[in-house]
Formats: sequence, structure tokens, C-alpha cells
Amino acid sequence: MSSYDVRSVRSGFPILQHEVQGKPLVYLDNAATSQKPEAVLEVSRHYYEHLNSNIHRGTHHLAQEATEAHETARQTIANHLNASSAEEIIFTSGTTDGINLISSVLGYSGKIEAGDIIAISNLEHHSNTVPWQMLCERAGAILEVIPVTEEGAVDSEAFDRLLEKTSGRLKLLALTHISNAFGTVLPVAPMIEAAHRAGALVLIDGAQAIPHLPIDLQELDVDFYVFSGHKAYAPTGIGVLYGKRALLEELPPWRGGGEMIKKVSYEGTTFNELPYKFEAGTPNIEGAIALAGAIDFLNGLGLKNISDHENETIRNAANALTSIKGVTLYGPVERSGSLSFNIDGVHHYDLGTLIDKMGVAVRTGHHCCQPLMTRFGITGTLRASFGCFNNDEDVDRLAEAVEKGAEMLR
Repeated sequence: MSSYDVRSVRSGFPILQHEVQGKPLVYLDNAATSQKPEAVLEVSRHYYEHLNSNIHRGTHHLAQEATEAHETARQTIANHLNASSAEEIIFTSGTTDGINLISSVLGYSGKIEAGDIIAISNLEHHSNTVPWQMLCERAGAILEVIPVTEEGAVDSEAFDRLLEKTSGRLKLLALTHISNAFGTVLPVAPMIEAAHRAGALVLIDGAQAIPHLPIDLQELDVDFYVFSGHKAYAPTGIGVLYGKRALLEELPPWRGGGEMIKKVSYEGTTFNELPYKFEAGTPNIEGAIALAGAIDFLNGLGLKNISDHENETIRNAANALTSIKGVTLYGPVERSGSLSFNIDGVHHYDLGTLIDKMGVAVRTGHHCCQPLMTRFGITGTLRASFGCFNNDEDVDRLAEAVEKGAEMLR
């Protein structure tokens, strides 16, 4: 019998005590944003009630305390990810910000040139597609896409062929760790190793992995890893870019002003050391501290416990939905986080809108993965995405609402 007490976990999320449309809330949109536990809300409150001040260089007491809390948060995150040092942890506004930072500085530094190749997979979020398209347009580089199988997994044979075809020209591989649309867990470790053998850098979009999987950056040997706090029970507007120290030191800064400066004169500017070189302007101080609080929350529950619970819940949901007439599931049997589906003859938007009236919150549409939807000949899906607090009652409510809604719309 599992020792994971989901009832206790649920009691720590104030929003789950609310009703929506006159019904108890079933929140299954965690891949879009997570709900916030009281433990994280309390961290945010404590900051604003006791520490609120701008950080670095301030001589007064509050500034020093806020600075210490902010840098302690950085160390907490570095420890959680097993980064080599806290200086490799760059605070950003989120995953999209981190990817754009790297795509921009790779271009500025001349590391991507005309004829070079950047590779992504067909599973990528637009945020891990468009910045690379923009870089390719600026630099004259070429974007290659690794296809997916009918099961929604990366085509490993096609990846091997791509490595052979692009020998010496592949400069960057950018992959999602977990697909936000289908819940596919990519085999990032062997893909990173293969890309490195080919001489390429690797960036991993970990937005969907952070709340579900333990991440060991040194074991992965990844060059860059990015994620958002709000997917992992922290506030919006905070994220992390991890980069290997040697790479970050070599790359130029992206934005100018604020803490990224060491000395300014009209003859020239000297930039700050890591990590501040990439943190221009006033940072999201509360967000960083609350993100560390969310990491503490996850570690308190245990990521393996969370993963085991969520995987069982998502399997139960898949089984419940497949019993409904006309349901098609997308993605592999073994998923993490997200479960995408459609019903024959029923538009995903209509059904999603209808089951919201029954208190069930899911996401509808293309999930910022239009090329993936095109690959499967669809305009979008309904996506139920699961978190640490979802339980079998949520699964039953989802299946009941989907079946009832589909009957009403047929």
C-alpha cells in the first residue's frame, strides 16, 4: 500500500477548497500552470511582510536580509538540480526567457554561423521552436526537425540518421524533457551523449519535467537546462537557466543594466561575474525565494513518491477514458504529467467548455504545439494534466464529465 497521503497533500492547496460553476473544483491543467500550496504562499507572504527590499549593494538591514534570502534560494535550487555551483543558476522570468537568452547570445557570439545546423524534435513547444527559427534566419543556419512515431515518441532511427547526415555541422540540439502536449518522456540522456559525440551543444526544456522527475544536471551532462517556476508550484514570472560555467563565462551578456554591471564609464563597461552577468535589472526577488520554497515542498513530499502517485493516476485516467465511445488517446502508453485525447465527432473546444460547467478544468487547443498537431492531422486535443494533489476522485469526475458532455454534443 502506498504511503503517499494524497488527502493530506490536497488539504495544503487552498484553491482546491473552492467551488467552480457550483461544483467542487477538479483541476487538471497543471501543465499550463500549477496551483500553489500554502507552504509556498506563506513564503511569498513572509517575504513581503518581513524582508521586502531591493537586493545587492544595500547597506541597510532589510536589503542585506533580502539579499541573503535570494542567494540562499539560488543555492537551494543548485543543490536540488546537482549543479556544480550556484553561479551556474541564472534567474529568468521563465522557460521562454531562458531559451531566448541562449538563442540570442549564441548568435551574438558567432557560435552559430551560416550553414550550421540546429536540431529540434517534432514534440517541441513553440518556445523551443520559434527562437531557433529566428536565430537560423539571422545567422543563415538550418533548422532540422527530428520526427515522431505514430505513438508520439521521438523516432530514434531518424535521430541517428540526422547525426550522420549533419556530421560536423550540427551545433545545437534543443529538446523538451517531457512533451507538454502528449506527456512523452524523451530519452534525453542518450540523446545528449550522442549530440556531444557529434560536437553539438544541448539545451533541454525542462518546464514539464521539474514538478515530476528528479533532475541531476551533472549526471545528464547537459550544457543548458531551462524551466519555469509556475509549473512547479511556484509563482509566475520566475524561472531558471542552468548553464555549464565554462560556457556561461565564454558567452556575452544579453541585456544591459542593473546587477550585470561591474563598472561603467563612457569609455566602456566591465560586466559582472556569474551569475549576475545574465541578470540585468531588478530581479524577481520574491519569485526566486518562493521557487526555493516550492523546491522544498517537492522534496518534502519526495519526487519519487510524487512520480509514482502521478503515474498511477494518469494510467487510471487513460483506462477510464478509453472505455468511452469514440475516444482517441495521443502519446505513448507510459506518460508523465499530461494525457491528450479527442472524441470522434466532437470538437475539443466545445467539450472542454462544457465540462468546465461541471467543475472540471482541462486545457483545449494545440497547446503551443501546432506542428505536432499537424503531424497527427488534428487541430488540437483536450489535455488533462496531473499534479501531486490529483486523485482517483478527480479521474472519476473527469471521465463522467467527458462521457456526459460527449453525449450532449453528438
